[in-house]
Amino acid sequence: MKTIAIDFETANEQRGSACSVGLAWIEDGRVVRVEERLIRPREMRFSSFNIAIHGIRPDHVEDAGEFPEVMDEFIDDFRGATMIAHNAAFDFSVWRACLDQYRQSYPELSYLCSVKMAQKVWPHLISHKLNILAQHLGLSFLHHNAAEDAAVCAEASIAIARSLEVMHIHDIPTAIGMRAGRLFSGGYDACTLRKQ
Repeated sequence: MKTIAIDFETANEQRGSACSVGLAWIEDGRVVRVEERLIRPREMRFSSFNIAIHGIRPDHVEDAGEFPEVMDEFIDDFRGATMIAHNAAFDFSVWRACLDQYRQSYPELSYLCSVKMAQKVWPHLISHKLNILAQHLGLSFLHHNAAEDAAVCAEASIAIARSLEVMHIHDIPTAIGMRAGRLFSGGYDACTLRKQ
């Protein structure tokens, strides 16, 4: 079962302005590969607010591929995978908005939200932001770097599976009453968590 954590950074307030993607592959309960790619947004408009968050500027991405080219490198990895994002509603809306811009169909995959999972499993934490989870797990990382964010999302998901004593990350939804989200050629279903 393929499991990959994903994180996007955006150039501005528009969801279709992805300027970086980070990916972390999980196998046998550990992170085995981490990749980051810069993306040249279709509209090269970077807001000072977003630059202050992630440090990516227009000159960093001027030689990068646009969204379809960058994501096509990983298309075989995504097919049939379980994806995870920290605040999946954001990251998967970025993915969809970018695909919509280029009139491309959505890949077929399911996805989980590590924020929702962490809220359910570690309700005592003061926050479930990625930096708080990293602190809770004793991990140091460079926040708002897409590759490092994806890696911490992956590590948190592995830790959640251990806490729940389930074999695989894709067993977490059943254990906590979550319905995995889905992307498919006709649209998407959001990842939801049943209320108590």
